[in-house]
Amino acid sequence: MTAIQQIMDALEERSIARNIGIPHDEARMRYPLSSNTVGSFEAFASVTGDYLNHHTATCITNGGRMSAGQAQGRAKEMIEREYRRNNGDIVSAYNDAHDGTNGGMRKILDIIADACKTEAVQHYVRSIFDSYVAPNSWEDKVEIIRQFMRHFDASIPSNVRRDQPERYAQNYRDLIDAFVQGLRQTSSMFRRL
Repeated sequence: MTAIQQIMDALEERSIARNIGIPHDEARMRYPLSSNTVGSFEAFASVTGDYLNHHTATCITNGGRMSAGQAQGRAKEMIEREYRRNNGDIVSAYNDAHDGTNGGMRKILDIIADACKTEAVQHYVRSIFDSYVAPNSWEDKVEIIRQFMRHFDASIPSNVRRDQPERYAQNYRDLIDAFVQGLRQTSSMFRRL
């Protein structure tokens, strides 16, 4: 099997779901949430940090945990990044969690889970490329990028220059990030009921 075939197999939606998506979704489902609202910002920070530690220990670090402060800070960054996409901020997120609006705490924890899953998919895709793409063969890298773009065309956003695989061959991080963002928009792996 050629390197490009191995990359294509590893990056099919089912492979990514099996290796990344399902474990992350199961971690989210296993976290008990006693209430869909919180009474204070301190409680909001505590629950989000605790959840991030649960998720990280379950899916990423195999039992390792961050300090409470680290977990709370990182969780706030993830939440705020998502809320900023919708013209909100951490105060908007807290208000939703406090009042139970827009999905309340359940939605806040979903945001953290989705951020963890997205990061994990990015790392997975990068590791696949790093495993099969020889860093010293320019022609092979260009050809692999060309075939990757052709094969996964529907999952690659329109701002990616498909006619210039050379542009992404030296540093394919931007292409991988665009691919993962495209998956977020088109893949059922990133949808919640």
